[in-house]
Amino acid sequence: MIQTHRGNRTHIVITGRCNTGKSTILNCLTGQMAAIVSDQPGTTADPVSVPFELLPYGPALFYDTAGLDEPGELGLLRRRKSFKIIDKADLVILALDERGLGSQENDLINYLKKLDTPVLAIANKTDIRPLNSEDENRLRQLGIKTVQISLKEKIVPAFLRETILALMPAPETEKSLVADIVPPHGLVVCVIPIDSSAPKGRLILPQVQLLRELTDHNMLAMTTQPATLTAALERLNAQPDLVVTDSQTVLEVARALPPTIPMTTFSLLFARLKGDFKLQLEGAQVINSLRPGDHVLIAEACSHHAQEDDIAKVKIPRLLEKYVGGPLNVAFTTGGDFPDDLERFRLVVHCGSCMLTQRETLRRLKRCVIADIPVTNYGMAISFCQGVLERAAAPILARTGL
Repeated sequence: MIQTHRGNRTHIVITGRCNTGKSTILNCLTGQMAAIVSDQPGTTADPVSVPFELLPYGPALFYDTAGLDEPGELGLLRRRKSFKIIDKADLVILALDERGLGSQENDLINYLKKLDTPVLAIANKTDIRPLNSEDENRLRQLGIKTVQISLKEKIVPAFLRETILALMPAPETEKSLVADIVPPHGLVVCVIPIDSSAPKGRLILPQVQLLRELTDHNMLAMTTQPATLTAALERLNAQPDLVVTDSQTVLEVARALPPTIPMTTFSLLFARLKGDFKLQLEGAQVINSLRPGDHVLIAEACSHHAQEDDIAKVKIPRLLEKYVGGPLNVAFTTGGDFPDDLERFRLVVHCGSCMLTQRETLRRLKRCVIADIPVTNYGMAISFCQGVLERAAAPILARTGL
């Protein structure tokens, strides 16, 4: 359980104003003294995370966050960091005290409603004063389950755990990369370039995940590099059912393959696995209307040292600017960062999201939709600029009915 990756855990975020008992809730629910409990406002600065096996649901990750009303410039920075965590949440626990609902709580609830994030309100200081009936009715009208308890004795009542379990989202929909695209016992050729960006001695996650899926489904897999693709195909007695290539070599592979052999990219497969394939496919078409000077966001979910010919920092901007015929105003985000002011961008180009959960990816896409900003992903943008997106998307569109 402890070794379960954060991307495969359900995220439960505890938030609320200063001194509403957020840290006490975290410690009581996890049975650990993970967060410092104090009457001093601002005790929790950076978010505190605790991995926990939430039986019988499965591996979860609890977060304690800074107070929503912490004053000053430092408080603002802490709240911004907290909202980066709240954006990941599969369930938000809103801690309330005798003050009840205020502007901070109402603003947060409205924000979470837009993202379809489930909320549980815990009024956990009933030994001081129960939640007033007006706030209780307000929460009921919003469809928010409310639990009134006292954690003064640091004991979590059984019904609180049961309420949390009842609000937990259903497990992420099991999707396949290619199992529903390739026929039973089909052959997939994986074109894996080994260049300066390839990690020494290992493959990147999308490549490993695809090879594992092919093995699990008793399919056949052949791996090769772009330079040896033609030689690899000549050794086969029949054409492969699908060729999957890295996005950075998609044009080279498309030129080397006969038109009768279906092909796609790892990035397009992950757009279907983690995101909204149709939405991102439509977003790629916006590249056709970009003009020099437009603002474009390139968002990468993982953090790593930017290399000399980095795909996000160098290759994609270069391709886009060549296509539109002039310089663009390109902004970059990495890791958990995702900007609040999406409205200033003409297009968002997101990575394949192999390090994000499906829910977190869809939530980022939904934020783009709310801001009315087109969004696509790395592989689609690269394929579009090189004139091969229609071919690369065809196997997915043909076999899945999208």
